[in-house]
Amino acid sequence: MARSVWGVDIRSAVTGERLYSHNGDRLMMPASNMKILTLATTAQKLGWDYRFSTVLETTAPIEGGVLRGDLIVRGNGDPSINTRGKRADTVFDEWAHALTAAGITSIEGRIIGDDQAFDDEGVGPGWSWDYLEAGYASPIGALQFNENVAGLTIAPGGAAGEPAIVRLAPGSGLTVTNRATTGTPEGVRPRFGVHRRIDRAVLEITGTIALGAKPFERTVAVVNPTVFFAQGLKDALAARGINVSGEAVDIDDVAAELATYTGAPRRTVVESSSPQLSEIAAVLMKVSQNQYAETFLKALGAKTGGLGTTDDGRTAAIETLTAWGVPRDGYVMSDGSGLSRYNYIAPSTITTVLRRMFTDPIHHDPFLATLPVAGTDGTISSRMRRTRAAANAQAKTGSIANVRSLSGFVKTQDGETLVFSIIANDFVIPSATVDWIADLAVETLANFTRR
Repeated sequence: MARSVWGVDIRSAVTGERLYSHNGDRLMMPASNMKILTLATTAQKLGWDYRFSTVLETTAPIEGGVLRGDLIVRGNGDPSINTRGKRADTVFDEWAHALTAAGITSIEGRIIGDDQAFDDEGVGPGWSWDYLEAGYASPIGALQFNENVAGLTIAPGGAAGEPAIVRLAPGSGLTVTNRATTGTPEGVRPRFGVHRRIDRAVLEITGTIALGAKPFERTVAVVNPTVFFAQGLKDALAARGINVSGEAVDIDDVAAELATYTGAPRRTVVESSSPQLSEIAAVLMKVSQNQYAETFLKALGAKTGGLGTTDDGRTAAIETLTAWGVPRDGYVMSDGSGLSRYNYIAPSTITTVLRRMFTDPIHHDPFLATLPVAGTDGTISSRMRRTRAAANAQAKTGSIANVRSLSGFVKTQDGETLVFSIIANDFVIPSATVDWIADLAVETLANFTRR
């Protein structure tokens, strides 16, 4: 680590006494430790009981079981309509039942996704072009299905030398260029390149998969979350016996048509609410879900600015941090997730925010419940096992290229809770070694005693 930089700040969670600092006030890239600031300010502004809502609406008449027009789905960012806990299935079941109860057995029109609660800037500021195909960099929208990622499967062809078989889930907005091949059964390790072109919505697949090998599966970020949601809804309704004859479209693509509409006003068919913010936040922090973090920041912007934008969300977050006494020069907030390399936070800023969460009775329990627990769950489930920190330390990890961070709480031998922030930047040694050093530091804190 001689060419690298450590930033460390350790304090008493109750009194704020600083026990140790090394570059504690230095601005450093935090990676996903940025989520600590995003969640804290969102919980302060929206409340832990906040729920997102998604509504099915229509202006069309129902005749003989047929909706003679479009079905509109309008949302304000609910990120939880996905496969976790089969919530998407639950929501689509609820909607199909509501449509049937309304007398609708088929739809002679389109599924229109109304995403006007958020702006259309799906990609976070400072995100790099060379990973935009990755599931962890999925775009953000007011309508979000399956965390805005589509499944990609690569399987061997019928014989060696033939093209591999590539399948991409519908609605992604991507066209696949398949250059992957099938290799001989012996000695071929699956190795693929999945590259999204920056000049057009094309996904290029390269590499080789052995004949008879198991299919390779991964996720890729979709182009337009709204169209992906509308297509997902259309497919879900068809699977539940409600056929939709029209296309799945973004409301922006039919805005001119809708602007001239003079018929009946929209009426609500069904409205669904998400789980509470506290429950969604547990996924955000324990698995470090970037899409959730960016959604929170835009929801924060919508709460204060009327439209869900990153800029308005950032402004609202800064207002909250300033009210808490966090120095304005102690952080640079670019996005909500920490994926951007434009973010900078001093370790002392993180410990200040963590102490605020710990000492505020409104935030203490729900916030700590979101954090991964060492050796137990989340992103540190396999770390610090068989040490005094196991089942003790609660901490948020952070990981981007040449950056690692670990910040949270740990109890000493005396039962005293310490708050810590440990950030490493600019290293070229294996990241696992950097994590080991940070874990050893937390273990040292767990073994600390004032006696």
